[in-house]
Amino acid sequence: MSNAELQQQINSAVSAHGQWKARLAAAIKEGKSDFTPSVVRMDNQCPFGKWMYGEIDPASKASPNYAKTRALHAKFHEEAAKVLSLAVSGKAAEASALMVPGSEFAKASSQITVALGEWSRAA
Repeated sequence: MSNAELQQQINSAVSAHGQWKARLAAAIKEGKSDFTPSVVRMDNQCPFGKWMYGEIDPASKASPNYAKTRALHAKFHEEAAKVLSLAVSGKAAEASALMVPGSEFAKASSQITVALGEWSRAA
């Protein structure tokens, strides 16, 4: 895999990550989502997760950045699923509370963004 391909995947992941924040905010507001918490919880179902688990080359998988990003990506999905579960259960206030600065979701979100940036710069 070339550095350009790795950069493209990382940039796509950063973009998708931002879209998830918007999707969760919409789910809180509307009380519904096109996604289920059980699917969101799985970190290998999104395009970035599919790439990380299946398409990435062995050399990239061997990097410390891969291991760190994979763990943080899984944590982000777990926290996003918690928010979504409350949102689609009509518990908007509780779901919103899970997304405030300092929350586990906010920490996971920040940490995955930082890790992706670190990986991008190391590529």
